[in-house]
Amino acid sequence: MERRSALKNLGGLLLAPSLTLGSDINATKKPVLRVAHLTDIHLKNKFDAPKRFVNCLHHVQKQSPKVDFILNGGDIVFDMNKENIDVINAQWKLMKDTLKADCNLPVHYCLGNHDIWWNENNKGQAVYGKQYSLDQLQLTKSYSSMIKGGWKFIILDSVHLDVDNTWYIGKLGDEQFNWLQKELEQTDKNMPILVMSHIPILTATNLIEDNIINRWTMYGGDMHTDTTKIISLFYKHPNVKLCLSGHIHLREKLVYNNVTYICDGAVSGAWWEGNRRETAPVYGLLDLYADGSFEERYVNY
Repeated sequence: MERRSALKNLGGLLLAPSLTLGSDINATKKPVLRVAHLTDIHLKNKFDAPKRFVNCLHHVQKQSPKVDFILNGGDIVFDMNKENIDVINAQWKLMKDTLKADCNLPVHYCLGNHDIWWNENNKGQAVYGKQYSLDQLQLTKSYSSMIKGGWKFIILDSVHLDVDNTWYIGKLGDEQFNWLQKELEQTDKNMPILVMSHIPILTATNLIEDNIINRWTMYGGDMHTDTTKIISLFYKHPNVKLCLSGHIHLREKLVYNNVTYICDGAVSGAWWEGNRRETAPVYGLLDLYADGSFEERYVNY
């Protein structure tokens, strides 16, 4: 009986430090922000898209704990490249009216390839390229950074014309890459960083093709063409924790060099006509913690 009592007391002593340590770990993992990532909305007055988008916004705002703000991953309206100015104006008015009526959360944007008016007839005009959408969003530049809740958010412009000016390509360009490099260098090494782009910096979904014989074809519009350069830069800054993207309308999560790359599908699914392959219309929900960790899930609204 004495031996059994002694072992019991010893067990209590051994367990006590573990319980204390567990409490310390939980205390350091303090939630600081909840963010919704909505990408590839492709809003237009067709396919019942306005009503469905409103459903999505309401779903986001009913989350508990509450969402602090929305990151919009681009392709805000359906497709500016294929429309005239009247249709484009109508699509943007629809987006603005919907947000004003049904969204009380701050929204931060990056531009997608569908938000750029590369119409040959517009060359040399103020509305050519990205300027129209920047004006609609009241942005002075197509890339930016901000600090919220102890995290730094870097919003990139990943869509540019290819060298032959016939189609778009995923890249940063020298000016934006140099800016990104300075942003990372000037950030406190203990501050976690989240990066958002429209086109994925890194993805494996370009391996999903039909009728592959003995090789895969990778297109510059599907993934950043400067991936190696960006990844090498991230490697020098371990506080880069998470990269969000859209564009491919598929759900993906991969980890490389301790950076997590997530594509959160598309709010529009297959452009409001059902699922895109196995991915339903969805948005991403992220809980960010003070220690740089995060939890994420994929929400079918």
